Amino acid sequence: MSRTFEELVAEAGSVSVEGWDFSWLDGRATEERPSWGYQREMGRRLAAASAALDVQTGGGEVLAGAERLPPVMAATESWPPNVARATRLLHPRGVVVVADPDEPPLPFAAEAFDLVTSRHPAMVWWPEIARVLRPGGTYFAQHVGPASVWELVEYFLGPQPAARRKRHPDDETAAAKEAGLEVVDVRTERLRMEFFDVGAVVYFLRKVIWTVPGFTVEAHRDRLRDLHRRIETEGPFVAHSSRTLIEARKPGRP
Repeated sequence: MSRTFEELVAEAGSVSVEGWDFSWLDGRATEERPSWGYQREMGRRLAAASAALDVQTGGGEVLAGAERLPPVMAATESWPPNVARATRLLHPRGVVVVADPDEPPLPFAAEAFDLVTSRHPAMVWWPEIARVLRPGGTYFAQHVGPASVWELVEYFLGPQPAARRKRHPDDETAAAKEAGLEVVDVRTERLRMEFFDVGAVVYFLRKVIWTVPGFTVEAHRDRLRDLHRRIETEGPFVAHSSRTLIEARKPGRP
């Protein structure tokens, strides 16, 4: 027996959205993964580093997946529940987790790290990344790309033509170069997503808060109810995420 609209949104509206663990969506939504395997490549670079920083670490889940960490390892995060979660997860591995508002300056000295990583940062402050990197150091990250999950964005907010350009890899490359970094690699992929019930959409929008800014169930109940009917009659709601892999190097001898 299928669950009612009210049951689905009530459940999804009450579950915890701390951290970057999306396992609650197992069986309720799917998303293709980028071909480059960010966590594996990040782990390889961390194993060879002497001092590294993971910016906007979330709940620390991605960093915790690295098999080997450098002798000096720090991470920043702004959301208090995630700071607490990352601290519990990463402190046993010797990682210093710093509460930081995700605005410049980064709370570290110049040339403190030979590697800076980040997975899906909300904002990228290129001059600060360049400042804390040592000469010869590397920034290695996976960013959310342009027009990500745009089908869902425009379903709730209507057409957003001016915003489609945000996070374009050409713009990010230019900003990195302006900050004095040499861009070594840039790749972008669009990846299929499917939401199998309206509760999965509610959970996703509560967790990935920049998708539909200010999202609440009450403010969007009519659209959610229409989406529930659409999924029941037409099948999964299909969207496409956008991901950019970027690697940049600070000039100079390491």
